[in-house]
Amino acid sequence: MALLEVDNVSKAFGSLKAVDQVSFKVEAGEIFGIAGPNGSGKSTLFNIITGIPFGPDGGSVRLDGVDLQGLPGHSIARLGLARTFQRETSFDGLTVFENALIGSTYGKPGKPSAEAHGRAADALELMGLRSAGFGRLAGELSVFDRKCLMLATAIAMGPRILLLDEPASSLTKPEIEASIDLIRRTAERGITIVLIEHVLTFLMSLSQHLMVLNNGQVLASGVPQSVIADPRVVEAYLGTRRAA
Repeated sequence: MALLEVDNVSKAFGSLKAVDQVSFKVEAGEIFGIAGPNGSGKSTLFNIITGIPFGPDGGSVRLDGVDLQGLPGHSIARLGLARTFQRETSFDGLTVFENALIGSTYGKPGKPSAEAHGRAADALELMGLRSAGFGRLAGELSVFDRKCLMLATAIAMGPRILLLDEPASSLTKPEIEASIDLIRRTAERGITIVLIEHVLTFLMSLSQHLMVLNNGQVLASGVPQSVIADPRVVEAYLGTRRAA
């Protein structure tokens, strides 16, 4: 059984089918990449999977065999699924450590335990946010460090599978290379990763399986090198070359 099973999910906004009968499976320990042009339904797909802010109109999402339909966000997190967003999200008036601690205690009643503090510190260290910076306000961080903090906060939740929505957006080339390394480190911890990204070199560096969406539907899926060579993908995602 795959860790994540998405079966024929759809989502429409009026007459617009943002996601249309999309199915795929993600195996435990895999880095699964998702590409596609703007408006192809990538982020909507993540919303459907997590139920935030909405679930699918039809189809099902299962995590290790458990149907996620109708479950609140904290219950889904407790089952082992976490996500990040396209834009850097943090509680800017709280410290770096306090942000990570929120992740490690999400959905858990009572005061944070010593274990929760340890998970928060470990996640921040993994993302390169050293202890000297734990007391800094999140709003003082650079774009790259805020992305690292968002990722650390998600990792502190202790997920089995992590959904990353365009982690390379707004980053410089050196920061993109650093981000690739951080995601590899995360995967080495045994966390399964589903990754949306526009930067194909980023996806190709990390993904073991690549799926391309177009107009809300799966256009191609399989080994990354084969997928990006598919003429339909070249036309829809990269654009066709015109003869000189």
